[in-house]
Amino acid sequence: MKVWINRLLRTIQAKLIIIYVLLILIAMQLIGVYFVSTMKHTLTNNFTNDLQMTANFVLTYAEQKLKGEEEIDSEGSLEDLEAIVRNLFNMNGVEIQILDATGKVLITSVQAHADYIGRKNTEMVVNRALQGIRDNEEVIIDEENVRKKVLAKPISSGTKIVGALYVVASMKDLYTTIEDINKIFLSGMVIALGLTAVLGVILAHTITQPIKNITRQATRVADGDFEGQVPVLGNDEIGQLSEAFNDMTRRLQEALSVNEEEKEKLASVLTNMSDGVIAADEQGRVILINRRASVMLGKRGQECENKPMADLLGVEPWQLEERAQDKVNWMLLPLHSAEGDSEPHETILRVTFTPIHRRGEGITGTIVVLQDVTEQEKLDQSRREFVANVSHELRTPLTTIKSYAEALEDGALEEQQLAGRFVGVIRNETERMIRLVTDLLHLSRLDSKHAKLRMKPIHVSDLLEEVLDRFSFQFRSKQIEAVIEVKEGVEQAWMDRDQIDQVLDNLVSNALKYTAEGGSVKLIADVTEDQRFVSITVQDTGIGIPKKDLDRIFERFYRVDKGRSRNMGGTGLGLSIAREMVLAHGGSIVMESEWNEGTSVTFTLPMKDSLQHLDEAQEGSEAGL
Repeated sequence: MKVWINRLLRTIQAKLIIIYVLLILIAMQLIGVYFVSTMKHTLTNNFTNDLQMTANFVLTYAEQKLKGEEEIDSEGSLEDLEAIVRNLFNMNGVEIQILDATGKVLITSVQAHADYIGRKNTEMVVNRALQGIRDNEEVIIDEENVRKKVLAKPISSGTKIVGALYVVASMKDLYTTIEDINKIFLSGMVIALGLTAVLGVILAHTITQPIKNITRQATRVADGDFEGQVPVLGNDEIGQLSEAFNDMTRRLQEALSVNEEEKEKLASVLTNMSDGVIAADEQGRVILINRRASVMLGKRGQECENKPMADLLGVEPWQLEERAQDKVNWMLLPLHSAEGDSEPHETILRVTFTPIHRRGEGITGTIVVLQDVTEQEKLDQSRREFVANVSHELRTPLTTIKSYAEALEDGALEEQQLAGRFVGVIRNETERMIRLVTDLLHLSRLDSKHAKLRMKPIHVSDLLEEVLDRFSFQFRSKQIEAVIEVKEGVEQAWMDRDQIDQVLDNLVSNALKYTAEGGSVKLIADVTEDQRFVSITVQDTGIGIPKKDLDRIFERFYRVDKGRSRNMGGTGLGLSIAREMVLAHGGSIVMESEWNEGTSVTFTLPMKDSLQHLDEAQEGSEAGL
């Protein structure tokens, strides 16, 4: 309770109410003291003046009745004077006595005090009046604790004092009136204080409520809630404060929104960047790393904050110092897969260093950008291998042609049998070069997307049967069993017939080449799980392909057994061309094989004639290329 009271007294509302009540209380007290004092003085003076007037009036009658009498107790004069005093001045609480020169009571206005007649009044004011002193008055308190006003005046006849007038008046009614006035004033003061307290509460509420609203809204703003606004209740200072606070809230919300937007943009950019980003402080410790960098670095990127940059990248500190000083701002960082991975691989990162400079302080940090250039390096390596392979593939037949041409020129032309054999070799090598150049041109058209697809619906069963018809002689020659299996639901596929014929011819030709006599080749057509594509599989029982070569089997000029493939007349581009054609149709091609157990090549084609599938096929072709 005490804590609650202390907390209440500390509020502005309680302070304002207390101040208002104290101000009214002090004002009422000052006004009350002045008012009561003035009222008491006024009433007392009026009471005294009335009493003086009464005494002077009686004194006039008394001097007239007793003037010229030799004895003050003349019965005629006393009877007249007594009648005047008792009849005219019979006032409640006032007693008038006529005294002789010795101070004995001759007349009293109060019938109940008739026994006072003849007795001597020994009051001090009486003695002074008998001595000729005119202003004699005093206030006394009788035995009943009643305050009374007493005054005495001398009665003179010429220069002789013949008696005295004694007047005593009760002041009870006067003080009762004063007390009533005090009670009325106190009641009015209590009512005024109550009204003041109520008005103070209302006034304090009008002042403190907007402040409370501002305080609540400020708390919400501090918690990040900018939705509400402080109500503006007027154009006074508090209203202006409310408007200023609302304007400040709006500006703060806009500023924070812009800041949050920029932070989200930066976070989104860092999160979705294809490159990794790492920020380090001036001591070389990591202070920021994005998700892509963590993925690139693998286990190194886990819990790497405050970790030295050199330890994170696995390089020597002096190498980082050189790059921080702008001597060399990049390096290639090879990363090997972790031990235990099912497929070991190597990742090559290009690490670019950008120092952060601050005016007057030098380098205060470093931004490191990680780029995965593994594919680029592989592509460069493939290009180098492609150039070497093309050069080699062209150089061998050209060398052979040159050698046999020189032999013919040196005299072999005259020997018909030898010349015919040499010309046959030259023709075979020339045809081989033509096939190679033709395949290269075909690949070039596929790469440049100049080979337009002439799509139309084709019955899959007819397609497969025609393929086997074209190779029926080879199948019979090698005594290889050819089987077609078209499963339920397979009807038409959407394709460029010429290109798919070329794909199937290449796959069936390879199956024939590498399948021994007495083996089998099976062509299987089925529908994919999503019911949108037809899958065609060419499965043989040939020598198969080692697992280590499967990842590269679709690369250009790649051969598992280069010598045997070349002797069989292959250019090393057939599977590459087949893959590009299938991708151009929006499909996919995969190969499964085990050494000495056979090979299975599966590719997919869209099922129906629809623009949607055509668009998806073109998009898939572009993505694959």
